[in-house]
Amino acid sequence: MIDLAPLWLTLKLAAVTTLILVLLGTPLAWALARSRSQWKPVAEALTALPLVLPPTVIGFYLLVFLSPSAPLGAAWRDATGQALTFSFAGLVVASCLYSLPFMVQPLQSAFESLGRAPLEAAASLRAGPWDAFFSVVLPLSARGYLTAVVLSFAHTIGEFGVVLMVGGNIPGRTKVISIAIYEQVETINYAQAHLWSAGMLAFAFVILLLVYTLNRRFPVHLG
Repeated sequence: MIDLAPLWLTLKLAAVTTLILVLLGTPLAWALARSRSQWKPVAEALTALPLVLPPTVIGFYLLVFLSPSAPLGAAWRDATGQALTFSFAGLVVASCLYSLPFMVQPLQSAFESLGRAPLEAAASLRAGPWDAFFSVVLPLSARGYLTAVVLSFAHTIGEFGVVLMVGGNIPGRTKVISIAIYEQVETINYAQAHLWSAGMLAFAFVILLLVYTLNRRFPVHLG
């Protein structure tokens, strides 16, 4: 019988991570899109680091900074009584950092493509900054949000190196699909590995097909 626990844990991790990234990535992407600072390239480079750094490098430093001997890990342990490393909460922190550019970059591109005209039109109608953002910017950036949410969700599901370093392989707590595949290969259980891998392959294809299809059917019109 197939153990579906890794599947449900993976979906839970991807959903929680994507929700947090929407909340954190929106103001960050908006700030980068509107910024004219000379330090903007530095901020963009820092945001994009997970795209080029090996996952084991990110995982190693997260393991150090989230450990009970580090300030953040100690504060979490004092507040919850549990370690942040090798826990679901630790996986969420690691996944948010590792999938951050997949949320921020599509949103930043969507915000930059709007230009200033829609906001100026909203301001002429006496709309405040918050009102203009929610009633003008968000609807016009719907395609960017769709891409960002889908890619962030899918990327989180496919993580391996970071989650292995930070969470290990604890059934029911940190054992996600990518770790389950690795474990099956290690034990030469290729039939189970094929099953999980084929599911991941089909999922990745469907996700990308969905993104490209919706982007073609619902182009952004600013006129």
